[in-house]
Amino acid sequence: MTGNDAERLARLIGMLPPAPGGWVRAAQELPTARLGLENLVARAQADAEFRHALLSDLEAALEAEGLEPGPRAVEELRRRLARD
Repeated sequence: MTGNDAERLARLIGMLPPAPGGWVRAAQELPTARLGLENLVARAQADAEFRHALLSDLEAALEAEGLEPGPRAVEELRRRLARD
């Protein structure tokens, strides 16, 4: 990419409207959510009793971890636990 291309790209990006607030919040929350899911999966791998309790109520486990128990988070957690 040449200097002119980079400048043109920067100018075009600057013309875009701001991202919707919900997108910004979701992007800010994503790293925390991923870490929370990783922690739950790690604990489930280390403790069979915790894993059983986790699988019996994924939504409650996510809430207890301080995460939004939306359908996407529940499905992601279910998918990660199924791999193990």
